[in-house]
Amino acid sequence: MSRELQKTEAESRSQHGWKEEEPHRTCTEKSQLKHRDHGRWADMDNLTIFTEFLLMDVAGSRELQVLQGVLFLVIYLGALTGNLVTVTVIVTDTRLHSPMYFFISNVALLDLGSISVVVPKTVVNSLMGSKTISLQECAAQIFLYLLFAEVEIALLVVMSYDRYVAICHPLHYGLIITPSLCSQATAGCWASGLVYSAVHTGALFRLPFTKTNAIQQYFCDIPQILRISSSDVQVSEFAIIFLSVCLGLVCFAFMFVSYVNIFSTVLKTRSGEARNKAVSTCTPQLVILLLFLISGSVAALGPVAKKSSLHNLLTAVFYVVLPPFVNPIIYCLRNREINAALQRMLNRFSELQSKIFKTIT
Repeated sequence: MSRELQKTEAESRSQHGWKEEEPHRTCTEKSQLKHRDHGRWADMDNLTIFTEFLLMDVAGSRELQVLQGVLFLVIYLGALTGNLVTVTVIVTDTRLHSPMYFFISNVALLDLGSISVVVPKTVVNSLMGSKTISLQECAAQIFLYLLFAEVEIALLVVMSYDRYVAICHPLHYGLIITPSLCSQATAGCWASGLVYSAVHTGALFRLPFTKTNAIQQYFCDIPQILRISSSDVQVSEFAIIFLSVCLGLVCFAFMFVSYVNIFSTVLKTRSGEARNKAVSTCTPQLVILLLFLISGSVAALGPVAKKSSLHNLLTAVFYVVLPPFVNPIIYCLRNREINAALQRMLNRFSELQSKIFKTIT
């Protein structure tokens, strides 16, 4: 009954325009409320959203920075030359116009792209004495690097199947591995890489960065970006990484079974020449696969650095710079047909040079 009386009394006061009296508060309570509201707005005002990142600086002096930039430039030019020579040899020599060398030329282009995403920016920063990278450049680095890495994994799977059919079922090779199948497989690899890279990069950069902008690496590395991202982004990224690991294990299991069947067939082959040819075509791909696995394991399983060190720099060089630099050397040393095609190209070049010299003189 008393509640109904209070309700009717409040309604009558509101109808007559009477204001309800505020509850009596002491001075201490009022000051506490004031400070609480002020602190709430101060926390929102002090929230810093970073639009650029500070990269790792191992070199302690300007001279060491320049030396670091020159070393990266030499390595980049070596990788650029090796991969371009590999693609040029395969394209210009008609004897190498086969599915296996078509895939090898694609892998060389991917290696060229992956190292070009990271190293030129590092060279410019080292030579100019800068340590910053914008948010857009960082997102572009991660997107392109993931794209090239994922497409290369898919191509290595396709190449293992190509070698499996060529060695274990040689009579059906021309019927199974057709030019249209090679084009479709390559397009599928690029499409899957674009989807995966877009999903991964979108999830990683969907929320602003407010913790810190210091990246303890010389480029935008995914573990470092995860370290400074928000907890919501970390949860979604760990789910994507878990699915990626599952898909990667399926791919590597397929490649493992393919190469086991390949080498079991090679060991049963009585012809020494056929055995040597099969080994010479499969060994470079297997070495590159192992190098990719080892470098990827170092990148994924290594501890996330929280301060700059030379160890971080060398580890990143191992899994980012070394594979694109070494892959052309492996192909030229271990693949006899590419080695022979390279020698023929050099002979043609020397003959052309001698003809030009004779015409000038």
